[in-house]
Amino acid sequence: MTSKVAVISGASRGIGRACSEALAAGGWTVAVGYRTREADAKETLEALESAGTPGMTVYLDVTDESSVQEAFRRVNDEVGPVTGLVNNSGYSRDGLLLKYSMEEYERTMITNLRGSFLCSRAALRSMLREKWGRIVNMSSAVAIHGNAGQTVYAATKSGLLGLTKSLAREVGGKGITVNALCPGLLQTEMTAHLTDDARAFYLDQTPVRRAATLDEVSAVVRFLMSDEASYVNGTVIPVDGGLTA
Repeated sequence: MTSKVAVISGASRGIGRACSEALAAGGWTVAVGYRTREADAKETLEALESAGTPGMTVYLDVTDESSVQEAFRRVNDEVGPVTGLVNNSGYSRDGLLLKYSMEEYERTMITNLRGSFLCSRAALRSMLREKWGRIVNMSSAVAIHGNAGQTVYAATKSGLLGLTKSLAREVGGKGITVNALCPGLLQTEMTAHLTDDARAFYLDQTPVRRAATLDEVSAVVRFLMSDEASYVNGTVIPVDGGLTA
């Protein structure tokens, strides 16, 4: 195991898996957090181990406070104190506000915002003891410019920006940095539902005229989690090809 241990929520696929691989390449021991995709999480771990980096999988339901506490206890006990966290778990269900159900509202809020709060609080306990830490919150470009049909999702991702900036002020003097990323259009399972017309609209609004790759997002995460980013704190970084410029 390495001296740096990171927990990544929603790490079994997509951005989470890409971040797992990027951080492992950067010298981190990665705890691959999952809720429903255990087989995918194990596959991610196998990829890390085949590249020569140890790690572990951990069941992590960010909507359940007891699950969060148990997950971080396991990671601290089994591989060492957690000094890195990528809040990547997310849920999105598009819909106009007038027709949006309270059930979907609660699920989106609990997963995207409350879950990041719970994981950050759990991670901070070991970070404060170690006097060093890195937290990266995965927000979205819609937190900056909004999008019709994604009012609730955008609200949660905007909330993450407030959490990021305020927490950065709370713990910056303790050797801990907190930053947020706002990716634009990505080719992931969460965007698979987009119609060709919707995808074309996003690409037309993006100056580089293409979607981001997972590696382009995870590379920024790896930098923010590194020693080189020690003076980067409380920032919101769009990784969107100029969509929000």
